[in-house]
Parts: sequence; C-alpha cells; structure tokens
Amino acid sequence: GTADAAGLAKAHIDEDFLLIYGDLVVSPDIIKKVIHSHEEEEPTATMAVTRVEDPGQYGIVNLDDSYITDIIEKPSPSEAPTNLANAGIYVLSPEIFEKIEQTPASQREEREITDSLQLLINDKKSILAVQVPSRGWLDVGRPWDLLEANRRILNGMEPRLDGEIEDGTHLIGGIVVAAGARIRSGAYLEGPVYIDKNSDIGPNCYIRPHTTIGKEVRVGNGCEIKNSIIMDKAHIGHLSYVGDSIIGADCNLGAGTTVANLRLDDKTVKMKVADEVLETGRRKLGVVLGDGVKTGINTLFMPGVKAGHNSWIGPNLVISRDVSPDSFLLLKQELAERGKKN
Repeated sequence: GTADAAGLAKAHIDEDFLLIYGDLVVSPDIIKKVIHSHEEEEPTATMAVTRVEDPGQYGIVNLDDSYITDIIEKPSPSEAPTNLANAGIYVLSPEIFEKIEQTPASQREEREITDSLQLLINDKKSILAVQVPSRGWLDVGRPWDLLEANRRILNGMEPRLDGEIEDGTHLIGGIVVAAGARIRSGAYLEGPVYIDKNSDIGPNCYIRPHTTIGKEVRVGNGCEIKNSIIMDKAHIGHLSYVGDSIIGADCNLGAGTTVANLRLDDKTVKMKVADEVLETGRRKLGVVLGDGVKTGINTLFMPGVKAGHNSWIGPNLVISRDVSPDSFLLLKQELAERGKKN
C-alpha cells in the first residue's frame, strides 16, 4: 500500500518531504502552492484537497477551519461531510514514519498513508488542508482517464520538428516529430500531435488532434487516428481507423481494422472495469487494447470494448464485448459451393 511504499524511504529522509501519488497529472503551480503553504503554516503534515462531484469515489476530508479532523475513505452520499477529496499530494515530516509502522492493514489488505495521517490526527497533530483547483489536477484511475491526461499534456506541449518530413505533407497546429521519425508524403497532421522516435507514418494518413504515437510505431497507408494513444512498437495496418482509443505496446492491427467510438443512440459509452460496468461520461470512446494484441483484417471493435494482453482476434469479427487476455477468437462460418446454372 501507499504507507508501505512511503516507509521504504525512511532511511534516506531526515527533513520534511514531498509525496505525490504516481497516478496523477498535476500542474507545477499546484505543487508549488502546497509546498509554500506548508512552509508558511509549519504543520506536522500538509495535504492537498480538491472539490469533486462524486465524493464516493475518493477519500473525503472533514475540516475545522483549514485543518483536517477526519479522513473518510469513499463515503456514501449521506456519510460525506464535504466534497473535498484527498488530492494525493502531501508534504510530510519524518514523524510520519513512526505512524506508518503503527498503521494496520486496510480492508484491501494494504497499509494506506491516509490511515497513517489519521493516526497523527488522533494524536492532536496538525494536518493542514490546501485546496487546489481541479483544472490543474487529474486522477488517472480508470482507462479513459488516460485520454484526458493525454489531452492536457499535449495542450501544453512545445512544437518541435526533428524528424524527416517528406514533401507533400501538411502540418497544422502544435506538432512534435521526434528525431528518427518519418512522415511520408500525403500525410495530414492536425495538432496537437506527438510522434516519438523512429516511428513511420503514412503515406496518405490523417492524424487528428490529441494523438500521441510512441516509439517505433508503424502507421500504414490511408489510416486515420484521432484523440488516441498508440504505444511503442505498435503497428496500425493500412486503411484502419482508430478513434478515442488506447493501443498497447507491440499491438498489430490488421488492414482495415475499424474502431467504432460513437453509440448509434448517441448516449454516453459504458465500460466494464473490474467486473463492474461504469458510466464513462464520454460521448466518444473507442477501444482499450493491452500489449501484444493482434487483429486480423477487417476487425471491427464496438465502443467501450477492451481486449486483454496477447489476445488474438481473427479476421472479419465484430467485437462487442471484452476479450480475455491470451485468448484466440475466430469466426465460424459455413461455405456452400455449387455449380453455376446456365
């Protein structure tokens, strides 16, 4: 758990220190604000908090003035004292290590840093809450949150063209083409777009805004990619469409693979996460593929589908449900052959 992870640093720390959860996208200004508030008020610990619409998804704090009196993990609507959520950014004193050692395991059989902080609160130690704006903070806890994180990061990106740009390409908006990457003739790139080292794009591709393409990716002729994350060494076969999707490393999409990202009834897309079907709140959401997924030609994915790592999906299949890792899906069909009538 988070407390165990923090406790590993004990031998290396003899002063107040910054701790940030690894699944956050946070602006530098927010981090500076938390540090400044801690230095100014000199509490035992400082926690960033932010207002959220659904307190039941977060650890919620109760306050006395600006100081935390209680931390309630994922409360029901009737139990939530506020809508101020733990933002996962702390400044802690070395006192926390003693409380980490005293922290019991949670229901998840993990030791949580919030439980260690609650022990400090129980000892009448001061835990300062610093409210930070949600626009500079994002909790990346669910698959589709990666697309929002990608959007925010690309919006703040500085354009740079270090790779090979062939004649006949069109580049519009903020675009990064890293060294060793190649954009072939006829490609149309509409930023913000990031293309990493040694990737090969085109010819005649349309790469639309908020697309990140990793290292050594091959995008074949006539493909369209929009608002997606394509991870290292993936191959998008010619004449494919990928929208609002996450494609894992080493995936190989056969020619004509199509991702549907919009429901026919125009309702928001749902996705299954840990055996629970969740409302994503997104009108457009495509597919999430684990590493090493392969598809045959003309595979069609319906909105909100996931395919587990190293799964193989045969040609001409319509995938309307999640695919298990290490599985092989094939289409069964019957062929009838007969002579031609005169």
